[in-house]
Amino acid sequence: MPSTSSSASSAPTRKQRELKLRQRLKTDRAFYCEHALKVLTKKGGDPVPLKLNRIQREIDRRLDEQLARIGLVRALILKGRQVGVSTYVGGRYYHRATHSRGCHVFILTHEQEATDTLFGMVERFHLHVPALVRPSTSNESAKELLFDKLDSGYRVGTAGAKAKGRSKMVRLLHGSEVAFWPNAASHFAGVVQAVPFEPGTEVVLESTAHGMGDEFHQRWQQAERGEGDYIAIFVPWFWHEEYTRPVPPGFELDDSDPENLDSEYMEQHGLTLGQMVWRRAKIAELKDPLLFKQEYPATAAEAFQNTGHDSFIKPRDVMRARKAQLEGHGRLVLGVDPSRFGADRFSVAHRVGRKVLKVESKQGLDTVAGANWIKTLIDTLNPAKVFIDVGGIGAGVYDLLRDWGYSDRDSYDKNVVRSVDFGGAPQQTELLYSQIDNKPMAGPKNRRAEIWMRSRDWLQEPGGADIPDSDELHADACAPGYSYDTLNRLVLESKEHMMKIRKVRSPDEWDAVALTFAEPVPNDPAPRGNRPRGAGGGWQGQ
Repeated sequence: MPSTSSSASSAPTRKQRELKLRQRLKTDRAFYCEHALKVLTKKGGDPVPLKLNRIQREIDRRLDEQLARIGLVRALILKGRQVGVSTYVGGRYYHRATHSRGCHVFILTHEQEATDTLFGMVERFHLHVPALVRPSTSNESAKELLFDKLDSGYRVGTAGAKAKGRSKMVRLLHGSEVAFWPNAASHFAGVVQAVPFEPGTEVVLESTAHGMGDEFHQRWQQAERGEGDYIAIFVPWFWHEEYTRPVPPGFELDDSDPENLDSEYMEQHGLTLGQMVWRRAKIAELKDPLLFKQEYPATAAEAFQNTGHDSFIKPRDVMRARKAQLEGHGRLVLGVDPSRFGADRFSVAHRVGRKVLKVESKQGLDTVAGANWIKTLIDTLNPAKVFIDVGGIGAGVYDLLRDWGYSDRDSYDKNVVRSVDFGGAPQQTELLYSQIDNKPMAGPKNRRAEIWMRSRDWLQEPGGADIPDSDELHADACAPGYSYDTLNRLVLESKEHMMKIRKVRSPDEWDAVALTFAEPVPNDPAPRGNRPRGAGGGWQGQ
């Protein structure tokens, strides 16, 4: 048997154990948060360890994924109230600042109280962090915490004065409640630009929604469609473990309001009865179901769509279609919405009967590139019809496809590609009747209003509709408002008005979906000369 002295010598020393622990605290952020940082809870009392919840773990994963991919972090986070996002970012940045040299953190919030709260959280981190990993400080004040030996530290500010933080370089920036910054554009030009586009730098901007068209909403739309460096991260309220309550005796789901069916909401999002009890209590507290959706959104589109905007297509109908699982029966129809303006997407929707298979979008396509893309889709997929909006570069795309033999004006059957003039007269000018309750309803003023009306009716059909589970598509569908002219005709809000007045992006992806309803497409394949035969269908689910 080995001697006692030999066994003792093989055991790790205290210094070795400390080195091992220090190394894990440096490299394992979740472990560090739980064992080194303490936070206050909503219940009050003594600070408790920061054990990451589901929302915080998801954000941690997404940020680290981007960091590994491009070497830095640029992220927008859309959230509900009090789900722990600011706490997580605070913990992440305290960990970085106390384990890196020359790492300067800046926190910018929308109001002084929030600034004080977030900086107080950092001070609490520093007060309770174990001595093993606590850095020395040279300055501690109400607005600054400096780690002298690391040449790192914290500064905070409130978004009031313009260009806050412009004068000093920042490595890590935490922008809190960005949608409520009073001078958001100036701060983006100032403090956000103070963070160099260098490896290891991070900019995390988080907020609840505050309407459509503000700086945060515009940048969120850019991130959603993949423009620029920022990723869009959305976290629904029901991921927060605390947002549930005991189910009282006799509790029942309320389906009395057709616009807010409890059973449908519960099924769509996979909620428990306890979460539905919490939701009902919060709605009663806020006194407005729409305000609940803004403050505690279940989807990113919901957060922005329910802030006083009366959309032509209702969010509830879109959400039902997002969660549906239907088979697509019939022939393939493509809707093509080419770019009209510089920031527009070139979008193509693929629909078979009751199912939109997918919506694809590209940017920066000119006429030739766009026409070649559609030509490739036609040759590869053999659609029955391709409906193209001929506004903007669409006219050139259509003309090229016609020159290449995809559009024969003398025969509908041979005409794979069909032009649609959004501003032209509707096909149906007489009074329409609702497919749902057979009540008279206004006719459309132009072709765009007509095909959007058809797409809306398709979503509301008893047989259901199935669309991709996409926040970006959802936002486009619910973006346009509507009105009626002096002849009681439906007028859909124009793209120009949405972009210039409300600062909302052009709804290109739903325009593409709506284009698939431009004309009925018979089920029975019809010969088209030497052109391939299609595999798509009309909008009634044939």
